[in-house]
Amino acid sequence: MATATYPPPPPYYRLYKDYLQNPKSAPEPPPPIEGTYICFGGSYTTDDVVPSLEEQGVRQLYPKGPNIDFKKELRTLNRELQLHILELADVLVERPSQYARRVEDVSLIFKNLHHLLNSLRPHQARATLIHILELQIQRRKQAVEDIKRRKEEAQKLLKESLATLDGQ
Repeated sequence: MATATYPPPPPYYRLYKDYLQNPKSAPEPPPPIEGTYICFGGSYTTDDVVPSLEEQGVRQLYPKGPNIDFKKELRTLNRELQLHILELADVLVERPSQYARRVEDVSLIFKNLHHLLNSLRPHQARATLIHILELQIQRRKQAVEDIKRRKEEAQKLLKESLATLDGQ
């Protein structure tokens, strides 16, 4: 009995057998998935929505609404986190049996910080994309300038060589 190291390719590879001769012979890719879908037993959605802290069962420590000053709130939560960590250290030294409440407070602050930072991800992605596109534009402009400069050098060399040939 013969065994293969790798399984055979899926049967749909035959759809692409004439691709090199006629690239339009390949089937169109499937449309993107919209809404919810199931993958490996888990239900997922294509909506890029960060669930609110209330939906996760966590108390929100910063103001609600669309006009949040992220910088101010992150600084406030960071200071509060430092204070609670110092209080936790104090409680661990003086009353070790009462540390659980302080750990919960620190955990709540971390969850709020994490949620605020996740809310900034779309802005970060947009800014990163803008930066990448600006770099691409700059590189292309430099390439065009380099091509123009080399073209002028080549034309100058051709004129010099024609002048040298005409002079002989």
